[in-house]
Amino acid sequence: MHELGTIYYVIDTVEKLMEENDLKAVSSITLEVGEVSGIIPEYLQDFWLYAREKTDHFQQTELRIEELKAVTYCQDCTGTYPTIPQGKICPHCGSPNTFLVTGNEYNIKEIEAC
Repeated sequence: MHELGTIYYVIDTVEKLMEENDLKAVSSITLEVGEVSGIIPEYLQDFWLYAREKTDHFQQTELRIEELKAVTYCQDCTGTYPTIPQGKICPHCGSPNTFLVTGNEYNIKEIEAC
């Protein structure tokens, strides 16, 4: 359940940004979560509701999550394809000479101040 630790990392990071920019409140935080990041968006939402109640700044803040699809690139045929249904083997040429391009990220995309 690393999602709880992740939520506290987001809270700490946004609190520092609030202090640096003299912000009093944040209405929403948008996270980008890769499809194969190992982070479960539903758990993030649940832990957010728990953790925000224990803060001074985020009790009314909405957490938004955007899922980034996993995409793999084939070095042999230079094609890309969705990772989840295909896995490591390129569906275009059958090569295992592939690597993940996107989908394992976890980013704070946007902070909306009010």
